[in-house]
Amino acid sequence: MQKMASSRGQQVFRVGDMEKMSLEQLKAVKEQADIDVNLLQDSLNNIRTATGRLEIASTALHDLSFRPQGKKMLVPLTASLYVPGTLDDTDKVLVDVGTGYFVEKTMAEGKDYCERKINLLKSNFDQLIEVASKKKTLADEAGVILQAKLKQLSSSK
Repeated sequence: MQKMASSRGQQVFRVGDMEKMSLEQLKAVKEQADIDVNLLQDSLNNIRTATGRLEIASTALHDLSFRPQGKKMLVPLTASLYVPGTLDDTDKVLVDVGTGYFVEKTMAEGKDYCERKINLLKSNFDQLIEVASKKKTLADEAGVILQAKLKQLSSSK
């Protein structure tokens, strides 16, 4: 069974190679490709969610920059619980940098942080789309070859 190694350390199968595989090998290739596609879809959904949250945060920072100091507002404690508060400093924000760590930044630095993260996530999203597409094609090709072999096997009996 010949395999062509890709730049990411994954194995890419040629159609000619898959046609030479046994039924068990083809089933394994298809199952693994299907699992990979599902995992990639989950990752894509997570990236979409994270990008959406960052875009909301970026918009909130933009809106907040126009509010005067001393402005009364509601502060979210959870997604559905708010408490009254007063805007103390319009130029300082706390940025969640992950795993419970917050960094104080200026408003401009906070906006820049959000934009850089959004751009990184969009780049990762585009790369994952490409990989998922290749895996889906592999799964489809393996499925077609598997069906053809099964049909050939059943007609020869």
